[in-house]
Amino acid sequence: MDTCISRLVRADPEMVFQLAAAVEDWPRILPHYRWVRVLASRGAAQRTVSMAARRDVCAGLAIPLQWTSIVTLDPARHRIEFEHIGGITRGMRVAWTIERGEAALEVQIRHLFEPRWPVPDPLVQLVVGDYFVNGVARRTLRCIGDLAETRSAAKRA
Repeated sequence: MDTCISRLVRADPEMVFQLAAAVEDWPRILPHYRWVRVLASRGAAQRTVSMAARRDVCAGLAIPLQWTSIVTLDPARHRIEFEHIGGITRGMRVAWTIERGEAALEVQIRHLFEPRWPVPDPLVQLVVGDYFVNGVARRTLRCIGDLAETRSAAKRA
């Protein structure tokens, strides 16, 4: 499974990076995140976290999701990488990239996953990639993008 979403964000790249990199704050700023617990730190650039979110199905009904990741930060390149080391998505690799465009930043989240399940790849792409992963990632990117734009506009004013 290889899935990618992106959004143009009119904000300072440092602001977007800081919001996305501070995963321990996600439950406070992202309504679909239930909790994030830092399990270990290896300096400022890497930590292991346990994360829980929910994929809303309809009003009042959501599917709980939980995983453990190693988060690696590269502030110089405005890049954040996640390697899922626990949960049903063990082995998934995620990369956030923040690149300057002509009028705005392009913020991209790419998920790569090759599960060893006896399930056809198209079904993994449809259910895991398109429904669960992109459902949560789209909401995460929308919320972080909106917040970064608001904070960057306030900073400029």
